Amino acid sequence: MSQDTLQKQTMQFDAEVGKVLQLVIHSLYTNKEIFLRELISNASDALDKLRYEAVTNDALLKKDPELKIRIYLDEEAKTITIADNGIGMSRDELIHNLGTIARSGTQNFMQQIAGKDKDALQLIGQFGVGFYSAFMVADKVTVVSRKAGEAQAFAWESAGEGNYTVAEGPGDSINRGTKITLHIREDAKEFLDKHRISHIVRVYSDHIALPIELVEKDGKAEVLNTASALWLKAKAKITEQQYEEFYHHTAHAGDKPWMVLHNKAEGAIEYTNLLFIPSVKPFDLFHPERRTRVKLYVKRVFITEENLKVIPAYLRFLRGIVDSEDLPLNISRETLQDNAILQKIKKSITKKVISELKKKASAEPDEYIKFWENFGAVFKEGLCEGMEDQGAIMEVCRFHSTNDSAKYTSMEEYISRMKEGQENIFYLIGDDYEALAENPLLEGFKQKGIEVLLLTDNVDDFWTTVVFDYKGKQLKSITRSGIDLSKIKTPEAEEKKENAAPEKDIATFIAFCKTTLGDKVKDVRTTGKLADSPACISAEEGGIDIRFEKFLAEQHQIPGRQAKVLEINPEHPVIAKLAEKLVKTGASDEIKDAVFLLLDQALVIQGENISDAGGFSRRVNRLLEGTL
Repeated sequence: MSQDTLQKQTMQFDAEVGKVLQLVIHSLYTNKEIFLRELISNASDALDKLRYEAVTNDALLKKDPELKIRIYLDEEAKTITIADNGIGMSRDELIHNLGTIARSGTQNFMQQIAGKDKDALQLIGQFGVGFYSAFMVADKVTVVSRKAGEAQAFAWESAGEGNYTVAEGPGDSINRGTKITLHIREDAKEFLDKHRISHIVRVYSDHIALPIELVEKDGKAEVLNTASALWLKAKAKITEQQYEEFYHHTAHAGDKPWMVLHNKAEGAIEYTNLLFIPSVKPFDLFHPERRTRVKLYVKRVFITEENLKVIPAYLRFLRGIVDSEDLPLNISRETLQDNAILQKIKKSITKKVISELKKKASAEPDEYIKFWENFGAVFKEGLCEGMEDQGAIMEVCRFHSTNDSAKYTSMEEYISRMKEGQENIFYLIGDDYEALAENPLLEGFKQKGIEVLLLTDNVDDFWTTVVFDYKGKQLKSITRSGIDLSKIKTPEAEEKKENAAPEKDIATFIAFCKTTLGDKVKDVRTTGKLADSPACISAEEGGIDIRFEKFLAEQHQIPGRQAKVLEINPEHPVIAKLAEKLVKTGASDEIKDAVFLLLDQALVIQGENISDAGGFSRRVNRLLEGTL
């Protein structure tokens, strides 16, 4: 590459950036003032990163030790400049950070904003595209940046029309940090007024822990914010609006926090946490990386939020900060994960969050359901990985069930409604609540008034393989074989069953089924968990659950699927008549067809594939011919 090319080069935006820019520039939004919030937030992050680097390299701060953010207004030139003396960017970082988007969720953001979601633009920072909000008010943006410790500054410029230029900046253009100049559009001249800018900063950015100055033409500077760490203030002195704006800053979100957890721990370990539970799901909640978004500070110095588990992954919906007094300032990011102090902080915060959720669930159950519908599927992951907290986690879990009195139930409420003689907490897992509620496997339970939990989240397939009981009550899937409902005392259970075939006839029929079906089934047994259906399939007691086995097979974690138990309802007219006919007339092709159809029907009901679709079709046709 020639020297001339290096000094000034025109480059194309990443395709995703181009789409974001066009949507931001050409969409009509009234709350354009958030551009200043986003640019100040980015500047604050740059200052935090420099403070961290300076812990081990104090030379980075020597020439300019007073960290701050400065805003310059020029009404004649129609420009706003936001400058910081933070970490700065190299040429490659300017291209990477401003010319490409390497974060998941960008497509999601574009879909929301393109769909005219009125709140989508409030979330612009959350999607990692906060810088581009500048183009809501500017027809050209110039960025001059000089990386801390480097000699050369670089300039980035774009009109937001598909390309940008990168050039070497003048040697004296900036000592360190980043200076962003917005050339204000005609329809955004209101933002050239210093009173307007002052108001925006005080509303959105008062909590920033470093000074934000508005610099006049004569060089006089007015500090616009209180410039103190909000989390260090007494809770009684913090307004709801201040909490809300701090949440917007740390979470890059526009919604109001559903819950604020502001605590100071003293004793064996000292730390302060200011954490928020959003009222809207973050866009990356179910991303495979399961990243947490809580920032770690040590003695008010920002350390990191990347690859840090100061909270467990199942609490990754939390946003905010944790500030430790005990961790050393020069701690290596690589060794943080194994640090004993950090592990104690993590354990303490986890217990506090679960405790506060339990209080909320008890005091405001309807409000708590809003949290659960947003984050319950993530929170239940803790049942798989937070082994020592399983009991506490389970206390605040909520579930759908066959109980009609409420949309959700707790385990405690379920246990309080258990029937006399009922030893198990019964559950059924599926993809859809409405479909589950009509599942034939529930027939016998409904008939006897026995409640069944209906689990529909993906995580339910996993935690039920590691949580086997709750307060002495065994959890049992109703897809298991061998469930005996006769032991459970209900008025319905005492009713005499008039349609049941004689036991000896049923025994003969079962033997015939086993011979006919062979290795297509593990066993054939009677069951009392059906009422209106003649048969179902079940997993052998102690074997893998049917749904979980299907998942493992699809992921090639097991070589293949095992044959299931066929359970028949001896009180169903079809079973009774088949047994009677078998005893009277002996084996026949007609009865064999019926046995295979019973198995196929049971497989279909359970969402399983029929192994011999052609045979199934022929049997149905023969049945129709005989009937017609």
